[in-house]
Amino acid sequence: MSNAYTWVQWNKHKKVYDVLLAVSVVGYLAVFIGVSSLTWTGDHAVSPMTLMIRATGTCAILMLHLILMMGPLARLWPIGFAPLLYNRRHFGVTMFFVALTHSVLVLIWYGAFGSVNPVSAMLTMNTRYGSFIGFPFELFGIAAIVILFFMAATSHDFWLKNLSPRWWKTLHMGVYFAYVLLILHVALGAIQGERSVAYPVVLGAGAIVLITLHLFTAVKELRCDARVDVAGTADDGWVDVASVDEIPMDRAKVVTPAKGCTKVAVFRHGDGLSAVANVCSHQGGPIGEGKVIDGCITCPWHGYQYLPHNGQSPPPYTEKIPTYELRVEGKRVLLNPEPFAPGSQVDPVKIGEQSDV
Repeated sequence: MSNAYTWVQWNKHKKVYDVLLAVSVVGYLAVFIGVSSLTWTGDHAVSPMTLMIRATGTCAILMLHLILMMGPLARLWPIGFAPLLYNRRHFGVTMFFVALTHSVLVLIWYGAFGSVNPVSAMLTMNTRYGSFIGFPFELFGIAAIVILFFMAATSHDFWLKNLSPRWWKTLHMGVYFAYVLLILHVALGAIQGERSVAYPVVLGAGAIVLITLHLFTAVKELRCDARVDVAGTADDGWVDVASVDEIPMDRAKVVTPAKGCTKVAVFRHGDGLSAVANVCSHQGGPIGEGKVIDGCITCPWHGYQYLPHNGQSPPPYTEKIPTYELRVEGKRVLLNPEPFAPGSQVDPVKIGEQSDV
């Protein structure tokens, strides 16, 4: 979270994550170049610059696949994969710089030794616009790197706040368009010069896995949205959420009070219970899949926090989410499905005490 501009919002965990990420990228490049140098020798030897171009290109496309898999994996198995989302923006910016390195190396190697500037040389090298197989695949790569540039440049919370979450999210959905462009760039470019079927098989398998994960996630979300998962409704309209014992300490039970209603996360913390909307005001993350840390409900996606008793981020932050009223009857937890305005005070209901509501 940030209420002011900070160039990079590092903490101890993010620093460790970034170091491991940098080591992984350098390790991948070293292994790729090393193994390729030992494999392609003699008349089949490949120049060091070409190996570096191939290494950065394959590294970037691999990283993009992993980035696009993080979202659906976290939705399908939140306990194991949700922490990956917390650092996804650092992963994405790193991927952009790897892709940019690939682009610069290509410009230098294939366009910097003629009489025209490298960009013009690349754009006029192949003009077979009427052919699908022979189409200048470089254009797909250039378009993709432009999209990735805008996404990396606006990845900071400063732009999220100024563009608004809705427009920021819309802009960053462009990653899927960039992915399609990069698949075309690889399929119509590098792969056509390869004799081995391994490259197209790996590229196709990656796309199939990615599409399958997104389809499974969409089906799961549609089923959850259509399900009214409460035990019953009292005469006064309050809904029976669950037994107190069904809600783990510092965790939540997420329910849909009625068809078409917003999901509600009922958290158990200390000796009480509190209910808030299940949508983080930051990027719409599923708050109910997070947990209470240091007394604050913490979104699993990017660590945004809210106080359980009023749905407000702790000062000096200003984010707010709707709150709900609870009562306990015996062991049963009942919820008033009518939300209060974001940031409204609702004292936690005590476990073991009969509510006065």
